[in-house]
Amino acid sequence: MKLTVLSGGVGGARFTRGLLAHLATTDPGSPVTVIANTGDDMWLHGVRVCPDLDTLMYTLGGAVHEEQGWGRRDESSRVSADLAAYDVGWDWFTLGDLDLATHLARTQWLREGLSLSRTTERLAARWRLADQGVRLLPMSDQPVETHVEVDDGLIHFEEWWVRHRAALPARRFVQVGLDTAEAAPGVLDAIRDADVVLLPPSNPVVSVGTILAVPGIRAALRETAAPVVGVSPIIGGAPVRGMAAECLATLGVDATAEAVARHYGLRATGGVLDGWLVDTADKDAADRLAADGWRARATDTLMHDVPATARIAAEVLGLAGR
Repeated sequence: MKLTVLSGGVGGARFTRGLLAHLATTDPGSPVTVIANTGDDMWLHGVRVCPDLDTLMYTLGGAVHEEQGWGRRDESSRVSADLAAYDVGWDWFTLGDLDLATHLARTQWLREGLSLSRTTERLAARWRLADQGVRLLPMSDQPVETHVEVDDGLIHFEEWWVRHRAALPARRFVQVGLDTAEAAPGVLDAIRDADVVLLPPSNPVVSVGTILAVPGIRAALRETAAPVVGVSPIIGGAPVRGMAAECLATLGVDATAEAVARHYGLRATGGVLDGWLVDTADKDAADRLAADGWRARATDTLMHDVPATARIAAEVLGLAGR
């Protein structure tokens, strides 16, 4: 069984880890392609930082800082501290010393002319993702950076998200570079040739939504013969993690499991989803969606640990009919 996952950072990485745990006992050897959001990418201290790609690598490679959900375990920050002594950088966004090694390697290879896809392949090799049957792809090799329009103009998404904690009213999200971007090699084929396509509980606006905005990806989802099913990032009217509610409000979408499903849309009516897994707190939403032709089901969707997440993966694959 070939699976393709469209992923943001922490939520998508943790879901994918649980999916791999489930497959290891039920369908070992199943290839999993993870298409990662790169809209959060940016230049900092002269190096290229790709937060979601790195969170996926560290999580699946067993090196993530579990309490944070991102960054490296056993990290230090001597370089960032010394940069601050030179009054360089941002005190609200620091790079750990181990993490910096990843960005330095990526930047060197990019400057040597390698694509982001090829660079990601080299980085992922260090974490032995292929040994787990995982191929990690950026959504695009061309830089696409999400900016947020606030009262004072455009700021990078990371500044709005990390520095301001989404407290500045956002008028709209702007994907700078999207007009010249193309899906990275292998991305469209991974969607078209999959047996199942999964949308994990990632931010539907600035993570999965940015992936869907890359030319050709939304069309590939509509055309694939595979069922496309997702897991709601909203439980009981609140996001499980982060500030997804503020992002959804910018689009005029309520922060509910049902509203996010309808935001993605049912494939039979021009959207991208066939099925939607919600938490038991939102069973009524699942019932309403099912009445409208969705494959919908309610279960406990909190990813407490790897076994719990593996069970969620089993539920969503069951919803897909696999």
